[in-house]
Amino acid sequence: MKSALIVASLPLLALAHGPNPHQHARRQNLAASAPASSPAASSHASSAASGSPASSAAASSAAVPPAGSTSLFPTPTGALPSVSLASTNPTALPLASIVVNAPSAATQAMPTPQPAGAKPSAISNAPGLPDISTLLPSNYPALDKPPPTDSPQVLQWIQDVQNSGVKIPTFAPTVAGGCPANPAAVADQTRCWWTCGGCTRQTDVTTCPDKYTWGLTYDDGPAPYTPDLLSYLDQANLKSTFFVVGSRAISYPALLQQEYMGGHQIAVHTWSHPSLTTLTNEEIIAELGWSKKIIKDVLGVTPTMMRPPFGDIDDRVRAISQAMDLTPVIWTRISPMATFDTDDFNIHGGVTSVQQVLANWEDILGNVSTINTGFIVLEHDLFQQSVEVATGYILPDALAHQPAFRIEPVVSCLNLPMGDAYIETNNNGTNPLPLSGASY
Repeated sequence: MKSALIVASLPLLALAHGPNPHQHARRQNLAASAPASSPAASSHASSAASGSPASSAAASSAAVPPAGSTSLFPTPTGALPSVSLASTNPTALPLASIVVNAPSAATQAMPTPQPAGAKPSAISNAPGLPDISTLLPSNYPALDKPPPTDSPQVLQWIQDVQNSGVKIPTFAPTVAGGCPANPAAVADQTRCWWTCGGCTRQTDVTTCPDKYTWGLTYDDGPAPYTPDLLSYLDQANLKSTFFVVGSRAISYPALLQQEYMGGHQIAVHTWSHPSLTTLTNEEIIAELGWSKKIIKDVLGVTPTMMRPPFGDIDDRVRAISQAMDLTPVIWTRISPMATFDTDDFNIHGGVTSVQQVLANWEDILGNVSTINTGFIVLEHDLFQQSVEVATGYILPDALAHQPAFRIEPVVSCLNLPMGDAYIETNNNGTNPLPLSGASY
C-alpha cells in the first residue's frame, strides 16, 4: 500500500528551477511516519555559507503536490510537501526514528589494523601500509583544536610554502560571522570568496565532466557509524571520496585503512574543521599539514585533494593549497539557491529534519538534468543520522535513477586513475601536481 512521505518546507533550491523533472512515472511513495513540522532551517555552517536550501529559510510551506510534480503555491502553516523515492533500502530505519536525540544504534566493531606492508589492489604502484601500532597521539596536535603554528614541523611547512614560489595574496583573513560580518570582503571581487557569491577558479573541482556522473563524497569522518556506510557501499559495489578530518584519522586509524584498502579515495579536510578564510596563513598551513601528515602516517600515501570546511575558500586559501600540492574540491552550485548540499549534517542537532534532507535531495536531482556536466553533493559520515539517511534512502534512490548514474570517487569522475589521488602514486606525466617537495 502506498502512502506519501511528508516532508518539511519546500526548499528554495526547487523554487529556482520550477517543477522537479527528476520525478517520473515509476517512482514509488515512501511509507513513513513523519513529524508534522520541523525546526526552522538555520544551518550547519557549511550550508549557511553556501546558500543552500537549508540555509535559506523557506518562508512558507508548500502545497502537497500530485505525483510527479512539485507545487510552488503556499499553503497554511503545517502543510507539508510530498516526496517520493524510486527505491529505498528494505532494512532502512524508519524516517520517524532518524531524529535528533534518537537512541544510538549499535555500532559495528571497529576493524583491526591492516598488516604492515599490505597494498591496496586499486593502485598498482602503492607503497605498503605503515605499522600503525607505533602511532602515538602525543606526537600530534590536540583533537579538534587548531594546531599551534610554532612547532618545528609546522615551521618547516611554512618554509616549504615560502619556498614554493606561489604568490600568496596579502588580503586579511575574514572574521567570524559569515557574509554579513565581512562587507568589505564580500565587495572585493578579486578575493573570489566562494562562501559569499560562489566564486570559483579553474583550479577548483566543483563538478564531474560527464553528465549523470556523481562524484560521491562524505565529509568529517572516519567515525563510529562509518562502518555501516562502508558495508552498504561494498554491497552496492560503490566507491566514494572521504574527506578526512585529521583529528578523526588519529582517533580511528584502522578505519581509515579500511576505507583506503577498500578502494575508496582519501582526501584532506583539515585537522580541526575551521573556516579557513578566518585563519592566518600559518594557521591554514598547520591545519592542512597535520591532516596530510596523519593520513600519510596511517596509509603511507599523501592526498592530492582537499575540501575546505563549509566550502570556505578564497584566493588566499587556494594559493596555500596549491603550494601544498592540494587541489580544492567543493560541491556543485548552479545558482545561489541551487547548491548541491543535502544538509544531512544538521539532522543530528535538530536543525533540519530527515524529511527536509530528502526534499533537498529530490531537488538536487531535479537540477541534475538541467546541467551538462556531472555533479558533486555534500554529505557526511560523522553522525548516525546522516549515515542512516544515506544508506536507507539517498543511495538506493540514486541507484534506481533513470538515466542511470555513474557513481564514483571524485578522482575517478574526473577520468583519472585512483593513483592520481596521492602524491606518491600520481602520474606526473599525465596529471602534473601543482607543486611538490614538502615532506609529511
